[in-house]
Amino acid sequence: MSREFARIGIGFERVAGIDGKQHPDLMLQPQHAIHATRPLSGSEIACLHSHRACWTIIAQDGAPYGAVFEDDMVFSSKAGALLGDTSWVPADADVVKLETFFSRTVIQRRRTPAGHGFSMFRLRKGHPGAGGYLLSRRTARDFLQATAQANIAVDDLIFNPIMSAGKTIYQLVPALCAQDQFVDGRLASLLDQERDAARTASGLMARQRKPMAVRISREAGRTARWIADFCRFRQRIVVPLDPVEASD
Repeated sequence: MSREFARIGIGFERVAGIDGKQHPDLMLQPQHAIHATRPLSGSEIACLHSHRACWTIIAQDGAPYGAVFEDDMVFSSKAGALLGDTSWVPADADVVKLETFFSRTVIQRRRTPAGHGFSMFRLRKGHPGAGGYLLSRRTARDFLQATAQANIAVDDLIFNPIMSAGKTIYQLVPALCAQDQFVDGRLASLLDQERDAARTASGLMARQRKPMAVRISREAGRTARWIADFCRFRQRIVVPLDPVEASD
């Protein structure tokens, strides 16, 4: 990450991650009801509290916004131009998702220019990953309060529409960062490995062919959602990553 920030010319403050093994008390906190089917692992809980350490800094700082990046991110070559100031951030933004997880999501079609070839769109569906995002000082305080007594996956708290109801969430398009596993593939996500192992152990990874009636119903539902999104001026998208290498 030191090399990445140096490459885009942006200073940063490193916040040491929380080691769950050294904080067993955190593991004993209640988990949010959305994790009833698959409880959070120790690493996921530690990840939450690592982000909480960052939110604490943002909540106590005088700047209106702060950006949080996990330690396996790769930046667009133009990321420095955008991260150098916050004048492009809409006044009503609580959170701006800066990364892409290369999974399909839904955005509002109305575009807000951010400069340097980037635009922002209201995020209308969950978009996993909390590797890179910007949030307001007020929102940092709200997130701290929401997780004071219960553990919840970071990306569920921020980017699950059910959990983030009442917050104005934007998606930057194209994204200015992504996890290394999607770009160079040198750094595998240990959290993903833990999640896959947990799903395998619980039988959730086993794929079973659905009955024809169920498959037809599912396809009909997808078509109905597409029509509804179109009528509400929304579009389905896989958010692209802005080029990592500068073009000649």
